[in-house]
Amino acid sequence: MFLKFPLVHLRPIILRYPFLRAVNMKEKIIQKATEQFLNLGFKSVTMDDIASELGISKKTIYTHFNNKTALVKAVTMEVFDTISCSIDEIRKDDHDPIEELYEVKNFVMKRLKDEKTSPQYQLQKYYPEIYKTLTVKRFEKMHECTVQNLQKGKALGLYREHVDIDFISKIYFVGISGIKDETLFPIHEYPKTQLFEDYLEYHLRAIVTPAGLQTLNKFIKATQTNE
Repeated sequence: MFLKFPLVHLRPIILRYPFLRAVNMKEKIIQKATEQFLNLGFKSVTMDDIASELGISKKTIYTHFNNKTALVKAVTMEVFDTISCSIDEIRKDDHDPIEELYEVKNFVMKRLKDEKTSPQYQLQKYYPEIYKTLTVKRFEKMHECTVQNLQKGKALGLYREHVDIDFISKIYFVGISGIKDETLFPIHEYPKTQLFEDYLEYHLRAIVTPAGLQTLNKFIKATQTNE
């Protein structure tokens, strides 16, 4: 909460209440670690690297995090929460369900362009327990969003009436997770942006009504025009 205000305004408060200094430093560590992990990879970045980037001692990091695994967990949960909040903001704008999916896809694509490594692959390989926890949280969030999107689409006549909402929501999650597997979809053959674009079209074509297809074709055409 405090990071929303300029630090110069917070300095007198922080000096008066030392525990706030600890909170502020913990947030700084998480922010820098997030940047380093996503740019260089969970495996290659050390606690020494993060301390050096922040200009602090490694001991200061260990004051807040017992080990690197604890820091990786904090970073992944922070990133998950940030993405979830951003998606919730998109959903609040009351787009039609097809437009909503494209808005979410565009947001995700912007984040993927900033990633210079494959965070999901490295997390799964080197921190499997954290990966499992994150997968459960991702499924719960995606399931909630997809179910509401499908319900809205059916109510508006954009998705077919007899679509099995629970089945489709789970298949959609499995597909999104699957196309991130770079052993199946190597990035030099399947650029991430095009892969997500193709999968979203594949998903929607399976469930739209004729009216929904008209809306979908508008987004496909707009995407092709912007390429």
